[in-house]
Amino acid sequence: MLDRSIPAIYASILESSTVYGEEYVNKLFLKQDEWKTSFFPKVTPAIRALVRQILNTPYRGMTKKFYLQAKVLELLAMQLDPIIAEFDSLPARLTLKPQTIDRIYQARDILLTQLENPPSITELTKQVGVGDRTLRRGFRELFGTTVIGYLTSQRMEQAEQLLRERELSISEVANLVGYSHLGHFSAAFKRQFGITPSQCLAGKKSI
Repeated sequence: MLDRSIPAIYASILESSTVYGEEYVNKLFLKQDEWKTSFFPKVTPAIRALVRQILNTPYRGMTKKFYLQAKVLELLAMQLDPIIAEFDSLPARLTLKPQTIDRIYQARDILLTQLENPPSITELTKQVGVGDRTLRRGFRELFGTTVIGYLTSQRMEQAEQLLRERELSISEVANLVGYSHLGHFSAAFKRQFGITPSQCLAGKKSI
């Protein structure tokens, strides 16, 4: 039996990203009056890899505890991402004003010219003169993704192009697109293209 508090917990987590509350969470997770889960997150290669890391933790004692807590939070983030995306798309599309559209494109251009060290969303909203919510909604309506999703996608596109040129190492490419952690870069690259950076460097085609 599903604990009635679970939808409320998810609602509180989603509160910062959407105006919808427990009623919509209940509809997503529950079927009519039955306390039965009706949400089945897609099991992606990234999630499988993360579960393997959880099952095969290399640490012991307190370090193992911290490691597992971090991995569980990462898994939760992966599971929540499609939920948040679905919730954010629930309201009817509102036509953006021409001036707002111009500012959203200006924000996009700023990101494209600063892939290595992009501004935070707060800084970006100040630079283009729109609110946080307007910026996020604008990216969804115009580009079909979140601000972070767009930034990551563009970083990976540039990374793939650089790797295909075979003039730089994987770590050099990662740094050029703003990743100081090679593991995070490799994971993001594989999520987008279905192959690892090393496979791309070797000439393998994207899946």
